[in-house]
Amino acid sequence: MQRGEFGKPGGPDMSALLAQAQQMQQQLMEAQHEIAQAQVTGQAGGGLVSATVKGTGELVALTIDPKVVDPDDVETLQDLIIGAVADAGQKAQDLAADKLGPLAGGMPGLPGF
Repeated sequence: MQRGEFGKPGGPDMSALLAQAQQMQQQLMEAQHEIAQAQVTGQAGGGLVSATVKGTGELVALTIDPKVVDPDDVETLQDLIIGAVADAGQKAQDLAADKLGPLAGGMPGLPGF
Protein backbone atom coordinates (compact mmCIF):
# COMPACT_ATOMS: atom_id res chain seq x y z
CA MET A 1 0.00 0.00 0.00
CA GLN A 2 1.33 3.39 -0.98
CA ARG A 3 1.61 6.03 1.74
CA GLY A 4 -0.66 8.97 1.30
CA GLU A 5 -0.65 12.66 1.92
CA PHE A 6 0.12 12.87 5.62
CA GLY A 7 -0.76 9.19 5.96
CA LYS A 8 -3.52 9.01 3.34
CA PRO A 9 -3.18 6.57 0.42
CA GLY A 10 -1.79 8.07 -2.80
CA GLY A 11 -0.09 11.13 -1.27
CA PRO A 12 3.60 12.08 -1.06
CA ASP A 13 6.18 10.12 0.91
CA MET A 14 7.24 12.34 3.82
CA SER A 15 10.87 11.15 3.84
CA ALA A 16 11.15 11.94 0.12
CA LEU A 17 9.63 15.38 0.72
CA LEU A 18 12.06 16.04 3.55
CA ALA A 19 15.01 15.07 1.38
CA GLN A 20 13.71 17.30 -1.40
CA ALA A 21 13.26 20.21 1.03
CA GLN A 22 16.83 19.81 2.29
CA GLN A 23 18.14 19.75 -1.29
CA MET A 24 16.17 22.87 -2.16
CA GLN A 25 17.48 24.62 0.96
CA GLN A 26 21.06 23.84 -0.07
CA GLN A 27 20.41 25.10 -3.60
CA LEU A 28 18.86 28.27 -2.21
CA MET A 29 21.86 28.92 0.03
CA GLU A 30 24.24 28.40 -2.90
CA ALA A 31 22.21 30.75 -5.11
CA GLN A 32 22.13 33.42 -2.39
CA HIS A 33 25.91 33.16 -1.99
CA GLU A 34 26.43 33.50 -5.76
CA ILE A 35 24.14 36.55 -5.83
CA ALA A 36 25.97 38.20 -2.92
CA GLN A 37 29.34 37.67 -4.65
CA ALA A 38 28.22 38.81 -8.11
CA GLN A 39 28.72 42.32 -9.41
CA VAL A 40 26.77 44.00 -12.20
CA THR A 41 27.32 47.33 -13.91
CA GLY A 42 24.66 49.75 -15.05
CA GLN A 43 25.17 52.72 -17.34
CA ALA A 44 23.59 56.00 -18.29
CA GLY A 45 24.33 58.59 -20.93
CA GLY A 46 25.72 56.01 -23.33
CA GLY A 47 28.32 54.92 -20.80
CA LEU A 48 29.31 58.39 -19.58
CA VAL A 49 28.34 57.27 -16.08
CA SER A 50 28.71 53.67 -14.87
CA ALA A 51 27.68 52.24 -11.54
CA THR A 52 28.70 48.82 -10.25
CA VAL A 53 26.67 47.10 -7.55
CA LYS A 54 26.89 43.78 -5.81
CA GLY A 55 24.06 41.34 -6.27
CA THR A 56 22.80 42.53 -2.91
CA GLY A 57 22.40 46.06 -4.30
CA GLU A 58 25.40 47.58 -2.52
CA LEU A 59 27.07 50.27 -4.66
CA VAL A 60 30.78 49.40 -4.97
CA ALA A 61 31.99 51.62 -7.83
CA LEU A 62 30.99 54.73 -9.71
CA THR A 63 32.74 55.97 -12.86
CA ILE A 64 32.07 59.40 -14.35
CA ASP A 65 33.52 60.47 -17.69
CA PRO A 66 35.09 63.93 -17.26
CA LYS A 67 33.21 65.10 -20.39
CA VAL A 68 29.97 65.08 -18.43
CA VAL A 69 31.25 67.19 -15.54
CA ASP A 70 29.94 70.71 -16.10
CA PRO A 71 29.76 73.02 -13.06
CA ASP A 72 26.99 74.96 -14.78
CA ASP A 73 24.86 71.84 -15.31
CA VAL A 74 25.06 69.73 -12.16
CA GLU A 75 21.49 68.49 -12.65
CA THR A 76 22.40 66.49 -15.75
CA LEU A 77 25.24 64.77 -13.91
CA GLN A 78 22.93 63.99 -10.99
CA ASP A 79 20.35 62.50 -13.37
CA LEU A 80 23.01 60.38 -15.07
CA ILE A 81 24.25 59.05 -11.73
CA ILE A 82 20.73 58.19 -10.62
CA GLY A 83 20.10 56.51 -13.96
CA ALA A 84 23.27 54.44 -13.80
CA VAL A 85 22.60 53.34 -10.22
CA ALA A 86 19.00 52.46 -11.10
CA ASP A 87 20.16 50.46 -14.14
CA ALA A 88 22.68 48.55 -12.03
CA GLY A 89 20.04 47.91 -9.35
CA GLN A 90 17.66 46.51 -11.96
CA LYS A 91 20.40 44.25 -13.29
CA ALA A 92 21.07 43.02 -9.73
CA GLN A 93 17.35 42.23 -9.32
CA ASP A 94 17.32 40.43 -12.66
CA LEU A 95 20.35 38.40 -11.60
CA ALA A 96 18.64 37.41 -8.36
CA ALA A 97 15.47 36.44 -10.24
CA ASP A 98 17.50 34.32 -12.66
CA LYS A 99 19.38 32.55 -9.87
CA LEU A 100 16.39 32.08 -7.59
CA GLY A 101 13.76 31.56 -10.28
CA PRO A 102 14.06 27.77 -10.49
CA LEU A 103 13.87 27.57 -6.70
CA ALA A 104 10.76 29.75 -6.48
CA GLY A 105 8.56 27.00 -7.93
CA GLY A 106 8.21 25.36 -4.55
CA MET A 107 7.97 21.69 -3.83
CA PRO A 108 5.68 19.63 -6.00
CA GLY A 109 3.17 17.53 -4.13
CA LEU A 110 2.62 19.97 -1.29
CA PRO A 111 -0.53 22.03 -1.34
CA GLY A 112 0.07 25.75 -1.45
CA PHE A 113 3.63 25.45 -2.71
